[in-house]
Order: sequence, then structure tokens, then C-alpha cells
Amino acid sequence: MAIGPTIETDRLILRPPRAEDFDSWVAFHADEAVMTHLGGVQGPELTWRAICMTAGAWTIAGFSMFSVIEKATGQWVGRLGPWCPHGWPGTEIGWGLARTAWGKGYATEGAAACMDYVVDILGWDEIIHTILPENAGSIRVAERLGSRVLRQVATPPPFEGQMWDVYGQTADEWRSRRIKGA
Repeated sequence: MAIGPTIETDRLILRPPRAEDFDSWVAFHADEAVMTHLGGVQGPELTWRAICMTAGAWTIAGFSMFSVIEKATGQWVGRLGPWCPHGWPGTEIGWGLARTAWGKGYATEGAAACMDYVVDILGWDEIIHTILPENAGSIRVAERLGSRVLRQVATPPPFEGQMWDVYGQTADEWRSRRIKGA
């Protein structure tokens, strides 16, 4: 039984996480460069909790991040999509990609498809992206999507002790500039 939708872009398949994704998530969470701006390296035990939390959010909230599958290879290359756990600073489209997927435009392509989904299907009025100020790559993605700095917020648990720049835009702003196949 599917717990959420599958979204396809020109180069990606976005689908809810599955048990078969676990080893790829473990490698993702073990990569220091990948995890620099995502809370730091995590072992298999915390990765298990993360993948279960992400999958479970589909049941509890009706949305969550997707596993990102590269169409050309069938490989899991990251996770991205809607995210808004309790205490979060807003309705977010976030992304995190394996290093092998960096520089290919996948974050922008997948995030644009997810922004269409949350505006058209979930009815979100605002879309944000929480980004550490030193994360130049994610800032470029947010700006390509048409987002701008809206505010700064202190990072919530379990990420205490830092400040995020909250990039974002309204649903109407997104509708006026939609990026197809970004």
C-alpha cells in the first residue's frame, strides 16, 4: 500500500521512503561533506530513526520528504520535499542530496516539483527553506526557485545553538513564476 504520491520530473522520481532505501540513507548520513549543513554525521541507529520518522510523517501529517531516485540509473540520490514537524518555523520544502548528485540541478528540479505539489494539492500559503548562512549551495537553489530571505530563526531542537536564514515565498509568488523541469 502506497503511503503517499509519486512525482516524476524529467530526470527524477520522487516517492515516499521505503525499507530498500536504508543502506543509501546510511551512506548519505555517514558522508561528512553531505551532512555539514544537515546536523552532522549520523550512524545507522539514528539513520533508522530518521527514515522511519520521514516515512511516518506521511501517515501522521499527510506529507513528508520524498526519496529522490535518479531515473537514468534507478539509484537513490537523496531526500527532499515538504517538511514541517512540530515546532518548525514554517511549511518547508527542504533538500539533501548525495554528493554524487551535486551540481546536476536535481535539488532545484525536485524542489520545484514539490513546490507545485504543496501549493496545488496541499494548499500551502507559504513555502520556506531553512538554510544555515554558510550553506552557499542551498542558498543558490533557494534563489533559483525565486525565494528570498524572509527572516532569521533560532534552530529548534535537536539543532539548538545556530541561526537559520529562512528563505521563502508565498504560494501566489510561486504560481506567478513556476519553474517547470527546473
